[in-house]
Amino acid sequence: MDPLAPLVTALHSQGRLRVWSLVITAFGDLVQHRGGEISSTRLRALLGRVGVEQGALRTAMSRLSGDGWIIRERAGRSSLYQLSAQGLDRFAPATTRIYAPPRTAPVHRWAAVMTSTAAGAQVMRLCPADEAAGEADCVVVGNLQHISDAYRAAHLEPTHRNALTALAADLAALSNSVTDPLDAAAARLLLIHRWRRIVLRFPECVPELMPDDAPLRNPRAAVAQAYAALTPAVEGWLESDTGGLAPLPKASQSAAKRFGAA
Repeated sequence: MDPLAPLVTALHSQGRLRVWSLVITAFGDLVQHRGGEISSTRLRALLGRVGVEQGALRTAMSRLSGDGWIIRERAGRSSLYQLSAQGLDRFAPATTRIYAPPRTAPVHRWAAVMTSTAAGAQVMRLCPADEAAGEADCVVVGNLQHISDAYRAAHLEPTHRNALTALAADLAALSNSVTDPLDAAAARLLLIHRWRRIVLRFPECVPELMPDDAPLRNPRAAVAQAYAALTPAVEGWLESDTGGLAPLPKASQSAAKRFGAA
């Protein structure tokens, strides 16, 4: 049985796939910490494993190049791609949010912050006071002895709940170890692609604010755990020359600290 089948099916069942966005996730998770450059051959192998056809990938790379996201350099029969300076400027701010460590300590001081929902409505939300630093519309409300079940239930809006339900399904599919290096790289790509969209679309919901029936109590911790399990095989694939693929440069130290790993 294909260990990636549930994740690949989920990827392609969400309407028209934005291959260019998947490529940006690949750069962020698999390429930037290893020199920032990837060959078209390795990129085809990776995206082909998740069901992206070569024609769709060529179209996506052409779009990214035309929009100023990437730079292409010929290398024999292959091509080498890297993010442009403009692409790095667009990409870098999201990295910290995606790979921030899970919160492990309980929240003692809260703040009320005005935020926008996915539908554009303005709502007041609670969040840890330390995470609200620098917010313009923020009032520190101190230590709350009790957060009502009604508030926690309303805190997780339907679109956010649906996104976490899909994430929980991906994590369940990854509960069995993925040992093949290419499979692991593809699995981590899909995991971070879904996580990236959640992090950039919805405000983070700490465990204390999650309703009892939430799909995941601590999504960031769950993603971090799955990420750590996949990483040895993933990094092995990036270092390998299997199938004539040139190994990527040695990983930077910053990659080892993703999600707060030691």
